[in-house]
Amino acid sequence: MAKALGERVNVTVGFSLRIKGPCVMFRRLSERLARVRGSASDPSVPPLQDLGPLDSREAITRFLFVQDPPQAVDLCFVLGCPTPTNMDPAIALHARGLAPRILVSGHGPSPQAVPEAQRFRDYALERGVPASAILLETESTNTRENFVFSAPLIERELGWQQVRTVAVVSKPYHARRALMTARRHWPAHVRLVMQPSQHPDDPPASTWWQTESGRAFVLRELVAIGTYAQQGDIGGF
Repeated sequence: MAKALGERVNVTVGFSLRIKGPCVMFRRLSERLARVRGSASDPSVPPLQDLGPLDSREAITRFLFVQDPPQAVDLCFVLGCPTPTNMDPAIALHARGLAPRILVSGHGPSPQAVPEAQRFRDYALERGVPASAILLETESTNTRENFVFSAPLIERELGWQQVRTVAVVSKPYHARRALMTARRHWPAHVRLVMQPSQHPDDPPASTWWQTESGRAFVLRELVAIGTYAQQGDIGGF
């Protein structure tokens, strides 16, 4: 299963993250993550349960930023967003013969003439991916809908019994919510391989806190996970 910067994390508590300020959010999340169980594969990385209040940034980073090594999958699933460079991991997997089919999901959060998924497809076609390798889901407007709307399409076009391993491509800070949403809305037998975008414009795990935009993306993602948990839209915890 997916690794969060060298550590496997199973969230065993709910989130209630309607927080008024970043400092309060860091403190409360740290208190919750201090109770999370994990087995660190890197001895230099302390277990989450041993982190103190001053280690909130590290705990948040480990929790949100999930990434696996590239590997052979039955399908690569790409979540739409405003920047088509999110397609780059899928293009790379296909070029290496590791992902025979790519499914791009997303219309965008607001009405637009050209859905995000269609723009992603055009981006991939320009970079050598054949049209026959790409499936589109163009109606979803959020992460939950990405997975819910794509599930019947996968069954119809490929058959879930033929899909055992799926690479999931998202923004780096969005990987945890994508993973947990997939676990809730897709069949339990599917193994998920997280392949977040590595584009320089995407706030990475190593430096997200150094920019105002990076901090904003990460803190909003924590709130969104809390909202999804309260709505029953995430699994794996």
